[in-house]
Amino acid sequence: MTAAFLLDTSFLITLADDSRRWHPVARQYYENALREGTPLHVSTLALAEFATKQAVTDLPLRTFRIEPFNIRHAIKSGELCASLMPARDAGDNRAVVRTDLQLIAQAASEGIPFILTEDRNTLSKYVERARLAGTCQCRAVLLADGFDAAWFNNGQRALELPAQNLPAPQA
Repeated sequence: MTAAFLLDTSFLITLADDSRRWHPVARQYYENALREGTPLHVSTLALAEFATKQAVTDLPLRTFRIEPFNIRHAIKSGELCASLMPARDAGDNRAVVRTDLQLIAQAASEGIPFILTEDRNTLSKYVERARLAGTCQCRAVLLADGFDAAWFNNGQRALELPAQNLPAPQA
């Protein structure tokens, strides 16, 4: 599995607005992805949500791979909605959950392993539920958790071994 990210609406908003709390983390993921050549995918659904309050031309669109919502995504979205919508939490807005499930469906259909998000309340929760149900393999990467270069290595972290007191080499 090659590292790649789907950027959700909250990530796009945070990337575009340097006054937001997690802007430095979003910037770090963005800049590292460009340096590493890691694909940054953006759904037309996320762009539509972004456009309700800000022009999409405020985003660095040329650096993203734009993903139109297509029939494969619709079929996967239907599957996710059928399994997860009936069990959604009482306080979760139906429209928000539906859009999040559509984004998860796109990531799953396109083999995008990670979704970059600031949304701990719905998107990351439903990503985990879909994983546990076996309907997708993608994972949410939360900006609030800070930048972690391991996501560019498919979540694999380096082993942190304790320093060993080895004898000095003999001359």
